[in-house]
Amino acid sequence: MKLHQLTVEEALKSLHSSPSGLSFSEADRRLKEFGPNRIEQIRQTHPVVVFLKGFTHFFALILWIASFLAFFAEWNEPGKGMGTLGIAILGVVFVNGLFSFWQEYRAEKAIATLRKLLPHEVNVLRNHHGLRIPSEALVPGDIIRLEGGDHIPADCRLIEAFGVRVILANLTGEPVPEARDAAPGKEEDFTQSKNILLAGTLMVSGESMAVVFSTGMNTEFGKIAHLTQAADERLSPFQKEIIFLSRVIALIALGLGGIFFITGEILGFPFWGNIIFAIGIIVANVPEGLLPTVTLALAMSSQRMARRNILIRHLPSVETLGSTTVICTDKTGTLTQNKMEIKSLFLSGHFITLSEVNTPGSNAVGDSYRHFFEGASLCHNLKETEAEGKTTFLGDPMEISLIQMAEKRNPETPAYRRLDEIPFDSDRKRLSILFQTPENRILHTKGALEALLTICSEVRIGSGLAPLTDALKENLLKVQNTMADEGLRVLAFAYRLLPENEESHKLEENMILSGIVGLEDPPRPEVPGAIEKCRTAGIRVIMTTGDHPHTARAIAKEIGLTRSTTPLLITGEQLQRLSNAQLQLVLDTPEVIFARVGANQKMQIVSALQAKKEVVAVTGDGVNDAPALRKADIGIAMGISGTDVARESSDMVLMDDNFASIVAAIEEGRAVFENIRKFLTYILTHELPEIVPYLAFAIFRIPLPLTIIQILAIDLGTDTLPALALGAEKPSALIMQKPPRSLKERLISWPLILRAYLFLGVVETAGAMAAFFFVLQDGHWKYGTPLSGDVFLYRQATTACLSAIILLQIVNMFLCRSERASAFGAGFLNNPWLLLGLILPIAMIAVIDYTPWGNLVFGTAPLPGKVWLFIVPFALGMLVLEELRKGWVRRKGPGISGTAG
Repeated sequence: MKLHQLTVEEALKSLHSSPSGLSFSEADRRLKEFGPNRIEQIRQTHPVVVFLKGFTHFFALILWIASFLAFFAEWNEPGKGMGTLGIAILGVVFVNGLFSFWQEYRAEKAIATLRKLLPHEVNVLRNHHGLRIPSEALVPGDIIRLEGGDHIPADCRLIEAFGVRVILANLTGEPVPEARDAAPGKEEDFTQSKNILLAGTLMVSGESMAVVFSTGMNTEFGKIAHLTQAADERLSPFQKEIIFLSRVIALIALGLGGIFFITGEILGFPFWGNIIFAIGIIVANVPEGLLPTVTLALAMSSQRMARRNILIRHLPSVETLGSTTVICTDKTGTLTQNKMEIKSLFLSGHFITLSEVNTPGSNAVGDSYRHFFEGASLCHNLKETEAEGKTTFLGDPMEISLIQMAEKRNPETPAYRRLDEIPFDSDRKRLSILFQTPENRILHTKGALEALLTICSEVRIGSGLAPLTDALKENLLKVQNTMADEGLRVLAFAYRLLPENEESHKLEENMILSGIVGLEDPPRPEVPGAIEKCRTAGIRVIMTTGDHPHTARAIAKEIGLTRSTTPLLITGEQLQRLSNAQLQLVLDTPEVIFARVGANQKMQIVSALQAKKEVVAVTGDGVNDAPALRKADIGIAMGISGTDVARESSDMVLMDDNFASIVAAIEEGRAVFENIRKFLTYILTHELPEIVPYLAFAIFRIPLPLTIIQILAIDLGTDTLPALALGAEKPSALIMQKPPRSLKERLISWPLILRAYLFLGVVETAGAMAAFFFVLQDGHWKYGTPLSGDVFLYRQATTACLSAIILLQIVNMFLCRSERASAFGAGFLNNPWLLLGLILPIAMIAVIDYTPWGNLVFGTAPLPGKVWLFIVPFALGMLVLEELRKGWVRRKGPGISGTAG
């Protein structure tokens, strides 16, 4: 027979234990054999591996190759600045890798802080001695003592139980307390047995002694953690986009390098000189500043999310939120407040309002309800504690809410002496407690209405009592059904005044039904608005809960998740009978709710949605949610109620456990995608004016218009803050009024490439080369005359080319705020980074052009005012041409305008 089917004596014998506990030596031996009682950290990755990941992703590899090519070019032809470029590229890779590691390290530190909130000690009996030891030191066969408010530290079999009730929410998602006792069970599955306590669950009331039979990863808690580790991780849509972008950039760079190498061969250039030239073209086409800008934009977005109670553990998940098409959300604590509140009262034959209850001494309530409120305040097994001079209660939130209701009616709770108790169990479905009052003895009972109707002979109606006839019973059951249909948990109360000589086995007889109460875990007030926002944004929300189907349906209706009167409700039992194909067809139903689902079933739902090409976000707090969190495109764990396993399996953590925060995060995520496109356009624009000078130098035999060090001044200097300013753009007011982006929609697209390279880039190139030749012509340079790098005229001409690119990029920053909307309509005050993006490049131009240090480092020379007067019309021309293009695009077709573009 299985452990839960044995008697207490047989269970202890099978574990080679006894009521006095293990000996100290045997406990030490078992600890060595079975190992510590702890869940191994989920998918623990060595910090060195995490650190190295920042240097080995695809885009970083491109930069490594570019750096190697630069060093190779410097080795073959020294003095051209290629070595400096190689060092700069390595610096970019190193700084970016460090920053990514720091971001993940900070997130893990936050998770570690949350982990410290969990208890770590337990009361154990060894060699007849009661000890308090670390929970990690527990071994199979240990006898432990538990009481209301304790977390269960391991899988245990009860050997003594008095009024024990447990909440299994961390494992099943079900927040309703369930009774437990020490009697042998008949169930095949031990997890369903009433004498089993499972690790990670909460004992809300009662006292017990239990024998441990599984610890650590062998517990049900640990098995789900192992299932979490077995779940495959998927690349996020954003990670796929970065890989695609890296390949496109690599293809463009290699393609251009190859084309110009062939061109050089045709023109008869020397072979090695041609190789170096091709390498220069390849390296020039790699935007060194793109990687740190993307990383910093994601980090800035994660910081904005942190201010909205969202902890981002992995930076790419910031953007993944923006492409989310389906949110599979738990109910308890996410959609609801995770606390029980009185919703409905049926007293003395009619429903009464809560305002009547909340008015102390109200004549409307009267003395006829006294016994009901007395029972609500006294009939419980909560643990009382003192905090800041006030008495608080630990245990079942439903009982706490009943006490709070009674205290509002009567702040002075009667101080009756407790004489006896008949504990709650699953067969009786009621709890009875006997008290001694100054006048007599009174028995207060609460439980399921059906259970109380069997022991009641009268019911309070109005100010008097009436016999409990069949008609009255039927009416009371209708009241219960009405409450249940509203998703409420129903409790009934009864009492009896007892004579002194009443026999104990006859206590629960001829009782008086005093009232019925309906309780609910109320929805968060901001959730209905968040659900509607998701609907407008084309995001589907599906409830996947371990809770009761009636409760799930009622809450879904109350928050606006379902609008029809008959949404499809699938229970875990029904889901078990569905094939994958059938489940995918079920998910085509516009309104579907999943209730009573288990750990593997949540993962099954996620897999089915992903098979339908959906981008899935999953919320969860319990151990049972961890596999689905890992499987999803983005896992969202709860920071307050969540377990370690759930948090460590997630991509982000809601610090306030609030569904509405997810919607705010999605808004930020959508803005990230739009913003990356903006600064991608901005960064790629200056690629052409950096390439053309080298082509002109090689093909037309003119002085090199732009040196390597000056290119670095643009890529890693003046362009950085403007690009970040574009990455910090706030979400458009209309961004949540369009559907999620299609998985086919690329971060880099042909329209973006054409706009950056062949429109904005062409205008910028024309301005830069014109400024270069303007200075040469003004200095009476003649075509074919060589100019060395130390000649003042040459330095001044390259300065003009560099300054023109920087000035036109300042204008380009404002142009790139939107692909469609006018630069004049976006508003400049809602993004303070834009001001910094304006000031820093101007300051850098001043330093580079007009200080001895800048002239020395960057090979520049001061420009006279007439050069600036020559450059400004190109900047204005770029602005006018782009505004004309945007106006044409707006007339061509509708689109969402604004800063989101």
